[in-house]
Amino acid sequence: MNDQTTVKLRLNNSELWCGLIGLALGGFVIWQGLKLKLGTINDPGSGYVLFYTGILMCVFAASIIISAIIEGGPTLASRWQNVSWSKPLLVIVCLTAFSFALEPLGFLLSSIPLMLLLLRLIDPLRWTLAMPIAVLAPLGMWWMLKRLLLIQLPSGLFAIG
Repeated sequence: MNDQTTVKLRLNNSELWCGLIGLALGGFVIWQGLKLKLGTINDPGSGYVLFYTGILMCVFAASIIISAIIEGGPTLASRWQNVSWSKPLLVIVCLTAFSFALEPLGFLLSSIPLMLLLLRLIDPLRWTLAMPIAVLAPLGMWWMLKRLLLIQLPSGLFAIG
C-alpha cells in the first residue's frame, strides 16, 4: 500500500468504538423489530418501523467505522481531557430536584425555579431576560398541555395550575 491508502486501525480509536457500539445497538433494534413482526408495506406490523430504523442505524454506524479505519480518529483518553463536569452535574442535580418537587409543588411552582436556575447558572443570562423566560416558558407549556391538549398536570399542594 502507498501512503495515501494507509489504513489507520488503532484499538484506542474512540470513533471506531462508538461505531461498533452503534452497530451492536442497531443490530439489537433490528432483532427487536423482527420479534415484533414486520408485516408488509401495506399492512405494517408493530416491528416495521423498528426494523428499518435499525437498518439505518447500522448503515450510519458502518460509515463511522469505515471513516475511523480510513482516516483514524482521536484516542479514548483525548476525549476526556479538559472535560468540565460542573455544568452537567448541576443540570442533573436540578432535574433530580425538579422530579422530587413536581408532585408536591405542582408543574408551575417546580418548573419556574428550574428554568430560572438553568438560565442563570448553566448559560448565564441577565436577570431582565432570565426572569420573563423562566415565567413565560412554563406558563406557555402549562397552557398548551393543560388547555389545548387536555393533559392533566400535577397542581401540587397549593392547587396552582
